[in-house]
Amino acid sequence: MRDHDEERDMSLVSATENGVDLSRPNPARMYDYYLGGVHNFAVDRKAAADVLAILPETRDFALQNRAFLRRVVRYLVREAGVVQFLDLGSGIPTVGNVHEIAQDVNPDCRVVYVDHEPVAVAHSRKLLRDNDNAAIVQADIQDTDTVLSHPDTRRLLDFDQPVAVLMLQVLPFVPDADDPGAIIGTYRSACAPGSFLALAHSLTPEFWPGAVDQAIELYRRSTHPLHLRTPEQVEALFDGYDLVPPGVVFTAAWRPDHPISQQEAISSRAVAGLGRLPLR
Repeated sequence: MRDHDEERDMSLVSATENGVDLSRPNPARMYDYYLGGVHNFAVDRKAAADVLAILPETRDFALQNRAFLRRVVRYLVREAGVVQFLDLGSGIPTVGNVHEIAQDVNPDCRVVYVDHEPVAVAHSRKLLRDNDNAAIVQADIQDTDTVLSHPDTRRLLDFDQPVAVLMLQVLPFVPDADDPGAIIGTYRSACAPGSFLALAHSLTPEFWPGAVDQAIELYRRSTHPLHLRTPEQVEALFDGYDLVPPGVVFTAAWRPDHPISQQEAISSRAVAGLGRLPLR
């Protein structure tokens, strides 16, 4: 098994166009591991396994986030008529990506993914090479000028028309010192009235069972430490937007496909919401 894993790791490294830091685990690759993906390295698998040993709920948390992605994209295409998506911190592609979900409903949907992790970018480029309506931009989401002015962004997205900006589990890796509200504000200012912001954000330790502080410490040793926030802090990030019902709620409770219990909702360990820019 180890030889197979080492072969896979070497293949992943050679597939990337830029160097991969293998000295520390990367949260995007750890998340890929939680979801059962194969685009991760030994250092990521070890860290993710350590987190799961402390908090087995982390895998359910990742699956719930993925389920919210499916529901919110379908809502945006089917009910809000959105055909343009900017997925910030898109991560490593797995089954049911934004373009797959959106284009299944409306083939004319256009999607720009943004990530800076080399494995995520390399695999995304491979996945999207035959899709003229989707592209990956290699950039940090905080480098808003690069994201918004990139040729693929300008080719695929018309910012004079509504755009759905997706920020799912990316802001927990942005510290308060970097002002996540201002980052959102820059993207908000670039968007036309009627545009949307979808957010999902993991919650502070009191919403988690067990030795969550130990898991947080493991992330501190990764390339991107965690910065957890309360539901109130997450709701404040929707400044300038009108919240779409049911507002900011536990991830599993945002327009679920079937009735769920309060305990099922709480087990999300995260909140999510969708905001719409008011029409002028």
